[in-house]
Amino acid sequence: MDWKLDDGRPIWPQLSQQLARRIIAGVYPPGSRLPPVRELAAEAGVNPNTMQRALAQLEQEGLARAGRTAGRLVTQDTQVLEAARLREAEAVVRDYFEAMAALGYSRERAAELIKEEFL
Repeated sequence: MDWKLDDGRPIWPQLSQQLARRIIAGVYPPGSRLPPVRELAAEAGVNPNTMQRALAQLEQEGLARAGRTAGRLVTQDTQVLEAARLREAEAVVRDYFEAMAALGYSRERAAELIKEEFL
């Protein structure tokens, strides 16, 4: 999987966000085992301690939990998953309206453009 990291922001929150998106998109289904820290770190090209911090954030958000012998598991709590999905969707919408405002469009016109193009 591709990891898109921006040098202008701390790495571990970016990793955490990308892992969260993979979880809510079903790349890592509910109840499944997440790859080991070292494997994810090698894949992303980061230090394992950085990936460990990102995974700890997922645990704090309730998207993953540490199993005793099974490594980290994705939550099976559908309410937690749906809440995370909604937060990500709201962020995407917010980013869209901010980008459109930077182009000089009002929120109303930006919404109209979506309707015209996709509905």
